[in-house]
Amino acid sequence: MTAVTAGGQSAAAPLLDLRTLVAAVRRRRRLWGAAALLGLLVGAAVAVLLPPPPTAVVKVLVAHQQDQPNDTGTLIRTDVALLHTTRIAGKALQKLRSADKPEDFMRDYTGAGLTNNLLQITVTGDSDAQAVARAGALADAFVADHVRRIQEAANAEAKTLLDQRDRIRKDLAEVDEAIGEGSSQSGPKASANMESLFARRAELTSRIADFGQRAAEARIGTPQLVVGTQIVDAPRVVRHSLFRAAATDAVIGFVLGLALGLAGASVGAVVADRPVLRRDIAANLGVSVIAELPRRPGRPWRSKRVRRARERLTASLARTVRDSPEAVSLLELGCAHGASVIAVDLARALAQDGPVAVVDGLPGPQLSGRRPKPGDPAVVGGEHATAAAPGERRLGVGSVAPGTAWTDLRYLGTRTVLVVRAGHGSTAWLHTVARQLADQHIAAIGVVLIDPDPRDRTDGTLWDGPYTALRGHHERTALKNGTGRHRTERPPTWAARVPDSDQEAR
Repeated sequence: MTAVTAGGQSAAAPLLDLRTLVAAVRRRRRLWGAAALLGLLVGAAVAVLLPPPPTAVVKVLVAHQQDQPNDTGTLIRTDVALLHTTRIAGKALQKLRSADKPEDFMRDYTGAGLTNNLLQITVTGDSDAQAVARAGALADAFVADHVRRIQEAANAEAKTLLDQRDRIRKDLAEVDEAIGEGSSQSGPKASANMESLFARRAELTSRIADFGQRAAEARIGTPQLVVGTQIVDAPRVVRHSLFRAAATDAVIGFVLGLALGLAGASVGAVVADRPVLRRDIAANLGVSVIAELPRRPGRPWRSKRVRRARERLTASLARTVRDSPEAVSLLELGCAHGASVIAVDLARALAQDGPVAVVDGLPGPQLSGRRPKPGDPAVVGGEHATAAAPGERRLGVGSVAPGTAWTDLRYLGTRTVLVVRAGHGSTAWLHTVARQLADQHIAAIGVVLIDPDPRDRTDGTLWDGPYTALRGHHERTALKNGTGRHRTERPPTWAARVPDSDQEAR
């Protein structure tokens, strides 16, 4: 993408200027500030209008047969998953004698593993008493189900061991019978057979004792697990602080609103493409910024500084108008009131040299509808722009906003000072203004920037063009009133021809 400078050269422009984006977002602080404030109020209102339901918590110590010191929490996560089953929910509802469905009841409680063996159950209800009762019934149902599963596992293991022992006993009985029958036989072969039978009987006897001991140990370990699974923290109501909840929700809403506001302001700034910085406005209009004024006085301690800046601007424009052999006008873009105030102040300063009339070419009642004060200049309509009285100076005030009658601007003055509000016009419209002024042969001699960014440190002067600011360069000599005296005058500064849109200028 390229941009056209005042000297007619093309300069590369970045697709996204971070400084321009930051300035545009900062100017939209009302938007994201309002979004943040709205989020804060909505968050606080949600905490007040939608308080959390009555809640109760209970903690259960869960003992596992497969407990290991290096367990990563798999067992307690399994318990949390088992807690959210219709079987446990149904048992709890049976204890509560409630007709609710287990599927509906499961939505009202949650489980969380605090450690590998500590389970916390959180239950909500219509009242504190109901929440406590639900928490107690759910904890009892979970403990009973866990104990039942432990006992069933132990009984199943013991039964398997005892069945294996009984099968070995049958083998032992057969071996004893074979020993009884072989005791009446004699000979070397019979002796060897008896020795193998005695060895087999000893082995089977040992295995029978081992299976019996293992079955007893399986049963002995079950009571320890059953006793270890218990409620360690009785069901209790969770107290909610309205102030803390409101503060927390308000902070969350504030952060979300601020983020959404900043995102919206950033996207809007990129899409709107409205220059804010002095350098961008000067480059797009092809005219340097000669002064800047705040849109409104602002803080009381700044009013004196603003008044002084306005007085300096009036004095500078008065000198320019006095030295100009052609009529000078003020053309506003987005600041009709500010342009009308500047015009009245300028007319008062010029009234010291002779009668002055302000030609009102504004579309609104900023000049025609104001109350005249003693000493104010006369205000005439735009239809009387060419009917000037002898010896009377005319100061035209018009607008270059969308809908402007471009052919009428020349009657207000062939030289103009643009009064532009920063961030009001898009890049394409600034290009349109520059092109239309050039087509009407209206010399733009400077830009007065209204409501500038206070942190803007860019230079609004165009240094790469011959006629870009009121700097006194390229002056020409002309005779004045045929007296032979020479006066120096600046040639008209034609606004640079720039494209009508944000397409590439070649």
